[in-house]
Amino acid sequence: CAAGWGCWPRSVLLWLVCVCVCESGAETLRYSVAEEMARDSLVGNVAQDLGLSPSQLAARKARVVSEGSEQHFRLDPHSGVLTVTETLDRERICPHSESCALLFKLFFENPVQLIRGEVEVRDVNDHSPVFPQKEMVLDISETASPGSRFSLESAQDEDVGINGLQNYSLSPNSHFSLALETGKGGTKYVKLVLQRPLDREEQRELHLVLTATDGGSPPRSGTAQVRVVVLDANDNMPVFSREVYEVRVAENSPPGQLVVRVSAADPDEGSYGKVRYSFSQISQGSRQFFTLDTETGEIRISGNLDYEEAQYHEIEVKAMDGGGLSAHCKVHVEVLDVNDNAPEMALSSVSASIPEDAPPRTVVALLSVRDRDSGDNGRTECAIEGDVPFSLTAAFANHYELRTSAALDRETTAEYNVSIVATDWGRARLSARESVSVRIADVNDNAPRFTQAAYSMSVSENEAGAVRIGSVKATDADAGANGRVRYALVREEGEERPAVSVDAESGAVSVVRPLDYEEVRAVEVTVRAADGGSPPRSATALLRVLVRDENDNAPVVLHPPADGGAALGELVPRRARAGYLVAKVVAVDADAGQNAWLCYELAKATEPGLFRVGLHSGEVRTARAVGERDAARHRLVVLVRDRGRPPRSASATLAVALADGFSEGHLRASEEAPAAEPDGRLTLYLSVCLACVSALFVAGAAAAVAAKVRRARRGEPGTLPTFPQSAADSSAGSLPRSYVYDVRLAAGTVNSEFRFLGPLLPCFPAGLPQGAAEQRSSLCSAFNVLLALVFDSG
Repeated sequence: CAAGWGCWPRSVLLWLVCVCVCESGAETLRYSVAEEMARDSLVGNVAQDLGLSPSQLAARKARVVSEGSEQHFRLDPHSGVLTVTETLDRERICPHSESCALLFKLFFENPVQLIRGEVEVRDVNDHSPVFPQKEMVLDISETASPGSRFSLESAQDEDVGINGLQNYSLSPNSHFSLALETGKGGTKYVKLVLQRPLDREEQRELHLVLTATDGGSPPRSGTAQVRVVVLDANDNMPVFSREVYEVRVAENSPPGQLVVRVSAADPDEGSYGKVRYSFSQISQGSRQFFTLDTETGEIRISGNLDYEEAQYHEIEVKAMDGGGLSAHCKVHVEVLDVNDNAPEMALSSVSASIPEDAPPRTVVALLSVRDRDSGDNGRTECAIEGDVPFSLTAAFANHYELRTSAALDRETTAEYNVSIVATDWGRARLSARESVSVRIADVNDNAPRFTQAAYSMSVSENEAGAVRIGSVKATDADAGANGRVRYALVREEGEERPAVSVDAESGAVSVVRPLDYEEVRAVEVTVRAADGGSPPRSATALLRVLVRDENDNAPVVLHPPADGGAALGELVPRRARAGYLVAKVVAVDADAGQNAWLCYELAKATEPGLFRVGLHSGEVRTARAVGERDAARHRLVVLVRDRGRPPRSASATLAVALADGFSEGHLRASEEAPAAEPDGRLTLYLSVCLACVSALFVAGAAAAVAAKVRRARRGEPGTLPTFPQSAADSSAGSLPRSYVYDVRLAAGTVNSEFRFLGPLLPCFPAGLPQGAAEQRSSLCSAFNVLLALVFDSG
């Protein structure tokens, strides 16, 4: 660099100085410490060994740097003492090495100087010799000759030098000694030397202790077990524990029972000492009663011994080892007589079944009992097990009768398994058991029972015939024909055929013809369930079928009438403000529920923004104030829709005329009529209208009375249309009385005001039936509207 040494990094310069100092041949500090010294133990005084005072050491900023990744030493810069930072383990730091030295560097910064240091770690006897295995097993034949050598595994000692493995020793014994051998690398090997012949029959195994000792002070040692297994030679023959085995066996001993176990011992080992057993001599008769296990020498019973047939059996058994040597013994088996015959029962006669209404002490079965033994072993007694309604009665010698002891009920228990036990009087009492199956025949003593006292089902109106809507269920605790249930509807004489039917076998309920919700809301019938007994038993249940309403009726518009009676329209003054009531569309729906909920909407209008219709009330009102520029005549189409699925609808047409006064509207409606004599024409119109209304009222009243009489006679609803009860009082379909209005023109005036008044005609007294009163109220409202329109047209 042209600028000089100042442009070099300081670290590079320092490294160069260190290299130069190292190459200059600085002196080396050498120390020696023993391993396993405690932490912060003294290694040496660096300041004293370098001839420096502690203050000079601190001023020169001396520090110790160990070679490698671990820092083993620490320097106190104030005292110059070098100590260890941790306990040193020579075996970990320098494994498998005779010498162990740790290198470090003493670095001075002012002035720069580097001094090498070396610390020798001395070995201490901190490890004992260790054998790879705690037990060594040697297999040596008993025929091995003295002087034979057998290698043993050497011990390992992590210490070195004099602290390492030095010698082996063997526990005292009369057969083996040790021989030590040293390899080329100084490794010591140990071998076991046989001194005296082995005898497996005398001693099968020898347990020796091998000890390895190091040369430390005090010395350490490690041990291993040496187990010598003496292998056998076939030099012995089998020997039975007894020459004659005498046993006693009861004649009723079951097959597989152990009779005796013969045992022959052979001191040899392996196949030479393994003994197998077999029958040497046995009669053909005895062979079928006994078996011999060739491995264990167990003799077991294989047949049924009988004291009366053979009282004594003699068997000869041979034991042979794997080398062909054998021995023999005899087995004497004495058979003992016991009570080995159980009683025997035989059913002489059994009734197949008895009716459940059989009286007590009815004979069910007859049985006999015998025992082939004699004396007390042949005497028997019988009893019934369990709590059953039966008893045993002695008839004559060894014969018993099985009788009923209580009333029977097939529905509680349909069949009994009567267990009869016969026991002899022997010391070891034997018994026999016989089961008698007694079936109880059914009697028709139970009537059918419905699962419910009343059944409720539903069907949609207008549903096609033969539609299954549910089922009724009755059970009968009896069996067979007595429990077979058939269903039928209960019908009185002269009663018409019901709208539902019940399947006689399954109880399935079906609708035989379509039902109209507007005519009948529910059908109630009585169902009878009868069994097939003789005489039959029966039960009844109430069946109620509810008719669900369907949207099968479209809305009917009552006002304005569809025949054009309101074609002359509604009059609206020119000064009418927003919300002015123009007219009310009145409609009803013969359906029920949601299917009869009506909503109104303006489908078409000459000027859409001028009028609006109430969604639920049907009131036609002005949406804004009427202006001078609005057309004089308007045509409105109101759509009435119910909320059924799918919805049904109807429409109503309204004609609306705008006028400054009703007289102007009247003149515009009849421009061709002469203007003279207005009072005379008005009087004529009023007379004609009054006559028409009176005639219509008389005709309607007569029709209502006739319908009432006919319905009273036939017990059916009248011929007038039936509307929901809420139609006349709610804003959802009928015309409320508060909105029934008429138009009256005062005689002699041209400009008359439009006024809302009460109904023109009385709406019948309140004492009439509810249905007729509602129908006549609706009819009266219609008449009032018609009369108002007539006056308007006049």
